[in-house]
Amino acid sequence: MSDQQANSAPEESFVSHLVELRDRLLRSLIAIALFFGALCLYPGPGEIYDFLAAPLTAALPEGTKMVAIGVITPFMVPLKVTAMVAFVLALPFVLYQAWSFVAPGLYAHEKRLGVPLIVSSTILFGLGMAFCYYFVFGQVFHFIASFAPKSITPAPDIEAYLSFVMTMFLAFGLSFEVPVALVVLVKLGVVSVAKLKEWRSYFIVGAFVVAAIVTPPDVVSQLALAIPMCLLYEIGILAAQLVSRPVREESEEHSSAVTDDDLRQAEEEFSKLDANK
Repeated sequence: MSDQQANSAPEESFVSHLVELRDRLLRSLIAIALFFGALCLYPGPGEIYDFLAAPLTAALPEGTKMVAIGVITPFMVPLKVTAMVAFVLALPFVLYQAWSFVAPGLYAHEKRLGVPLIVSSTILFGLGMAFCYYFVFGQVFHFIASFAPKSITPAPDIEAYLSFVMTMFLAFGLSFEVPVALVVLVKLGVVSVAKLKEWRSYFIVGAFVVAAIVTPPDVVSQLALAIPMCLLYEIGILAAQLVSRPVREESEEHSSAVTDDDLRQAEEEFSKLDANK
């Protein structure tokens, strides 16, 4: 009977983890659905899409509008945009659910990273999207419009524009997470600050390669992604240095305390041996 209980214990633990994962996914979906419903009521999917399309429409010739090729595209695309905005607004709660699922398997000093990681990740992702919307889009669209022949009247499709926007938002949002990634790697002991400094030149090359792949084939958008990534890498190194100092001091104190205990035990043993003699 004890063997059966020992065999069933891992299965019960695995099932309980699956149940917890399901519950946290449902909570995340409910939070996104609540934000989605609120955004549909106010300001509405149409207003949200008009705000998203403002950088492009400002670069188009006066009187030119975007087009919808599909039959249900004018209905589905604004809803997709609203769902994207709802996910961004619910992102802190989604990250909290993910962290709560992983946290029980971490050490105490690793659990203390939870709230700072969630807050910083959310802020940096939002800053990346804002930088892309308010700076990059305007520069890119005006740059592209300046190269268009006068015999062509650009009329972009709204679904193609949504795909482009989501790709750019994801690229800039993730690229702004570089400091968080570096701090986590240093805090967990995966890499040292000295190694990050050694890899600086490799990261710069990789940043320009990623920018060339992800962004449109124009110099403006590529530089707008690669340069902030390089600057954020330097910020990540500075933040990792600040974070690694307490850990280093703590480990030194711990090692010195262990050494003192070992010496004390050795002295006691030697004194016992002398007494027995």
